[in-house]
Amino acid sequence: MSGENMRILVVDDEANYCEVLKMILSAKGYQVDTAGDGKEALECMEKNLYDLVVSDLNMPVMDGYELLKEIRSREYDTEVIMLTAFGTIEKAVETMKAGAYTYVTKGNDPEELLLEIAKVGQLRRVSQRNQFLKEKMSGQYMLESRNPAVLQTMKLAERAAASDSNILILGESGAGKEVLASFIHHRSSRLAESFLELNCQSLSESILESELFGHEKGAFTGADKRRIGHFEAADGGTLFLDEIGGVSLNLQAKLLRAIENKVIYRLGSSTPVRVDFRLITATNRDLKKDMDEGLFRGDLFYRISTIVLEIPPLRERKEDIPLFIDYFIDQFSREMKKPRIQLDDDVRRILEEYDYPGNIRELKNIIERLMVLSDAGEIRQEYLPQDMFNPRPAAEAGFIDTDYTESLKEYRSKAEKAYIEELISRYPDDMNQVAEILSITRRQLFNKMVEYELK
Repeated sequence: MSGENMRILVVDDEANYCEVLKMILSAKGYQVDTAGDGKEALECMEKNLYDLVVSDLNMPVMDGYELLKEIRSREYDTEVIMLTAFGTIEKAVETMKAGAYTYVTKGNDPEELLLEIAKVGQLRRVSQRNQFLKEKMSGQYMLESRNPAVLQTMKLAERAAASDSNILILGESGAGKEVLASFIHHRSSRLAESFLELNCQSLSESILESELFGHEKGAFTGADKRRIGHFEAADGGTLFLDEIGGVSLNLQAKLLRAIENKVIYRLGSSTPVRVDFRLITATNRDLKKDMDEGLFRGDLFYRISTIVLEIPPLRERKEDIPLFIDYFIDQFSREMKKPRIQLDDDVRRILEEYDYPGNIRELKNIIERLMVLSDAGEIRQEYLPQDMFNPRPAAEAGFIDTDYTESLKEYRSKAEKAYIEELISRYPDDMNQVAEILSITRRQLFNKMVEYELK
């Protein structure tokens, strides 16, 4: 963790000492805030994330030992270095038993404190890498493949990771777009810094804007304190915006300015904040079609798609299904503390031949289901979901009758009409839900209904 990206809170009731220490640490590239006692320090920690707290042991209101206990009880992800005076070494040792990283005697050469702070930075860098491996790299099975198209995508991803170019990942839901994004971050020069994800489709426009740009206290009803947005929190690292195709045109314009200028404004503030991030976006939509229909800005599309990577759906990489089946069986055997189960030939054949509209995510859920229901090491066909045996009729699956003399545009219009009509029949009293599923506005939905003469 580089100095410029390590945030430190200095806590001491001696204001002059605080300021001197802040000057020394700031000169080394650290971001430093100060507080006069433990209570004020906790107020700071409610608003900001700190990698390290450097606290005096003896302070009024709330001393360093009490502050340490509060930090640990609240489970803040931060290290604590305690500053002690001569004669309080015994109590300082107690703080280490309570969870302090170490203690340093006040008045000694500041190089001693700087050395310990550097050790904390190294420790957190290793911790972050291990956490990344635990949480993110556990999904790398989704990128293992025997499929030529996937292998080619992985080669391009490796080369793209070495640059800071914006990357657009295309693929269906459940195909592994998030895992590919984290893979790129882990192979980049920013691997020691933050990797932040945000699904743009799952949030309303107002909440999404706040999540992206942050806000100041009082910016809107309920904004009772300042909040740092994803752009700012990803400074120095990678920001992954999933389902970018679901963003409104109004917010697309603000996104474009932030991406172009690397400057953002928190909601309720006119103060520019410079940010340095690597942008990766993803979508399961056809953005070029959306551009033609006025749903997605062309200038934003070309800004985010310097490099385009596409992950094929699982039905187009069936040679990989056996790999995933075995991987998930091993995974759930460990998690459920069950012996590894051997699939009989009929069950394995059904699993390998199914098309998986939900892609790898669906296959994982099916294997988990089989492992839960398995009895005495046996998995029977009746444990499989009925959809695997009773595929929907072609009309229900989205196929449209045709005499094969229509243009592509005519066929698309028929398919679009049928899909909208089906959604309206399912949600006759909730046009908001229909519009949300289609990722269009109510006005655009109304225009489509008029165009296709739908009630």
